[in-house]
Amino acid sequence: MTRPTGNALRLTVFIGENDTWHHKPLYAEIVHRAHTAGLAGASVFRGIEGFGASSRVHTSRLLSLSEDLPVAIVIVDTEERVRAFLPQLDELVTGGLVTLDDCEVVLSPSPPRSTGATPVAGRTDDSGESDAKGKRSL
Repeated sequence: MTRPTGNALRLTVFIGENDTWHHKPLYAEIVHRAHTAGLAGASVFRGIEGFGASSRVHTSRLLSLSEDLPVAIVIVDTEERVRAFLPQLDELVTGGLVTLDDCEVVLSPSPPRSTGATPVAGRTDDSGESDAKGKRSL
C-alpha cells in the first residue's frame, strides 16, 4: 500500500446503492479491488438525494421511500496507480459516472498511540529530546 504525498489523482465513482456485481453491492467490489490493487485508500459515501442519467430523483426523505440512493466511491493515490486501476472500473461500472481530479494530499502527523502505561512521575510532555523525525524520546 502506498501513502501519497503532494500531488495526487482523485478518482470518484458515482453509482446507485442498489447496483450489484455478482450479487454483492458494486461499491463493496470496487473497494475490495482497490484494496487488492494496493491503492492508498478508498471511501464510500452515501448520498441523501440526487439524480443521474435517468433524471429520476432519488431521495432519503420519508415520503419518497427511495431505496436506490446515490453512492460515491472516492479513491486517492498517485496518478500512475489510479490510471492503472481504471481498466477494472471499465469491467465493473456499466452505468454511473467516473471522474478524475488532480488534488494535493496534505498529511497531518499521526496522533500518538496510547500505550496504556502510567506516566512517569515528574515527567511532563516537554521532557526528552526530539529526533530527526520529530519524535520525542524519554
